[in-house]
Amino acid sequence: MRSEEAILAFGALAQDDRLTAFRLLMKEGPKGLPSGEIATRLEVAPTRMSFHLAGLERAGLLEAKREGRHILYSVNQDCMRALLSFLIEDCCGNNPAVCCFPGNGAAPVNETK
Repeated sequence: MRSEEAILAFGALAQDDRLTAFRLLMKEGPKGLPSGEIATRLEVAPTRMSFHLAGLERAGLLEAKREGRHILYSVNQDCMRALLSFLIEDCCGNNPAVCCFPGNGAAPVNETK
């Protein structure tokens, strides 16, 4: 992922409704949700939610597919993985034993009890 793409993605996530919708869709997985249901669950006006979902889609973070009258939104997993990889690319001098975050397989170096 290039810096420009990462900046676009982070910019899209830098708003409360968009970030909350993105996190909701992360939980839903690949099946996604219709925009109306996202708006209902988040208690956001449907037109406002559609605007935010379109912004996330333009940034590459969401995929939209039409199913009948509904548009289902889901997280673009490839983009999300690329964004996360971009963030941790040079983490801790490329020494995964130093970093401890969920999913990298490294054990914590300094545990506090």
